[in-house]
Amino acid sequence: MVLRIPHTSRRRLSEMTVPSQSRMEANVVVLGADNVGKSALTVRFLTRRFIGEYGDIESVYNHNVTVAGREVAFNIWDSPYAQDRLNENCAKEKQIQWADGFVLVYSICDRASFNIVRQQIQFIKSMKDCPGTDKAPIVIVGNKRDLCHQRTVSSEEGRLLALATDCEFCEISTAETYHGVLLVFHGLVDRIKETKILAIRKTAGLKSIVRSVSAVFTRKRTDSL
Repeated sequence: MVLRIPHTSRRRLSEMTVPSQSRMEANVVVLGADNVGKSALTVRFLTRRFIGEYGDIESVYNHNVTVAGREVAFNIWDSPYAQDRLNENCAKEKQIQWADGFVLVYSICDRASFNIVRQQIQFIKSMKDCPGTDKAPIVIVGNKRDLCHQRTVSSEEGRLLALATDCEFCEISTAETYHGVLLVFHGLVDRIKETKILAIRKTAGLKSIVRSVSAVFTRKRTDSL
């Protein structure tokens, strides 16, 4: 079973004009505490296979898929959680600058990992959500839904965190289903696409304003001659 909250504005934006390019690139960073299933989630998406045990290995994967008729070239950066706060923040700054979107993973059996995701959202937003910029596309993932008998974080808590921070939310079991993992990355692509559309329109709007102002000054100079 997959618990998912759709982004409310997605349908309205999908009805708008989408850039004509048939191929889209998406740089994605997967973050979270140790042992929450970050690498398992990533590899499940890449290969459909579930592998439960991973070492602390930093990897960047490339993966091409088709989402809603468009080819998407994923670059996925999966890195271990840094316990040292200074090193963690330095590493995350590089990742945040590089990324188009983020998958933040916690285990529903580990409240500390949920608190870490909350902190990571704040850190990302402090760098990405500056005045005049679009909000960072983020999907919060509550993993290990198959271990509900060990749950310490309720679905409602994950849902409320997503609503409060304007993020997407999915609660899944990476071990049990590939479909839930697919929803995570496809949902993030939708958010990234929305952000890129808005950025293009803002740029086009600014260019239009500049042209209009330039035309006004040109007319004034002509009239004064």
